[in-house]
Amino acid sequence: MQQMAGGQDPGARVQAARGLEAGTIAICFVTAALRAVRERGLSVEPLLLAVGMSPGVLDSPQARVSVQQYGALWRLIALTLDDEFFGQDSRRMKSGSFAMLCHGVLACPTLARALDRALRYFALILDDLAGVLVKDGGTARIQLLDRTLGKQGREFAHETFLMLIHGLACWLVGRRIPIDVAEFAYSEPAHSAEYRLMYCADLRYDRPMTAIEFDASYLDLPVTQDERSVKEFLRRAPENVLVKYKNHSSLSARVRRRLRQGSLHEASSFETLAAELHMTPATARRRLYEEGTSYQAIKDELRRDQAIAYLTHSDRSVLEVALELGFSERSAFHRAFRKWTGVSPGQFRRNQRG
Repeated sequence: MQQMAGGQDPGARVQAARGLEAGTIAICFVTAALRAVRERGLSVEPLLLAVGMSPGVLDSPQARVSVQQYGALWRLIALTLDDEFFGQDSRRMKSGSFAMLCHGVLACPTLARALDRALRYFALILDDLAGVLVKDGGTARIQLLDRTLGKQGREFAHETFLMLIHGLACWLVGRRIPIDVAEFAYSEPAHSAEYRLMYCADLRYDRPMTAIEFDASYLDLPVTQDERSVKEFLRRAPENVLVKYKNHSSLSARVRRRLRQGSLHEASSFETLAAELHMTPATARRRLYEEGTSYQAIKDELRRDQAIAYLTHSDRSVLEVALELGFSERSAFHRAFRKWTGVSPGQFRRNQRG
């Protein structure tokens, strides 16, 4: 991984800011993506080192990696296996399949036609997993049909399918399509907190099938992309899908955006922030609770992501990072960082740099 020199390097500050905006990826998604590599008897270490991750990061269940690292690993695993679905189906989704899909739906006049064509395409290239689009009044629903339903460890297959189809749909119409309800044909996973940003606040588990619901009016939107824009979309995938089309409409997302605009060291009080969002503190607190989070938790997550960005992309000392994030003592930052990632800041930096 390229090292950035100088603790006060402006470039390092930009990288850290990007890391904060982009967020981070939980290590469980890295482990899931690597499962097929291990099942084929291949070593995962060369892949991790190639994208700037130390194999030791897998030993920390609470660890997180940057979106850029995960995106690079995603592409490398797909090339290594020649499978863009990471061994999650009986049939390989050969490299180039997703690109062909993107080109194949550009001629569709509306999102409804594009989704129908995309889902039929997936049904052709995959054996175990398929999706159908159902419209019921004002609600559109993408349902997953899994031939191996009930088999353990299908969460990543469902997550990947939903990410690909929802990300594609959002890109085609040039905006995020808010998900109103997300249902899953499995019990609540340990990483379910990630789902609130991936999907929405209304999450339902142990359902007959995995599905997402959204306003049916989006189906009538025209496809706005062309052959020129598809090249840029594919060049930046999957990072652009992982970040750009997350759930940005919730109150917690609005609070995150407000906090990003200023300094976490001088973050506004909750009462001030609630007033800026035109609601009482009690209402804001209740709505955040309904979304499964709190003001303090959001601040901690932002501090965590910015700390990871600084430790990954700059040579700032641990003390400098701690002070930048508003910690008065190095020891307090160490305790918080170990709680976030399972390792100390110094060990995290060594893991990242191999």
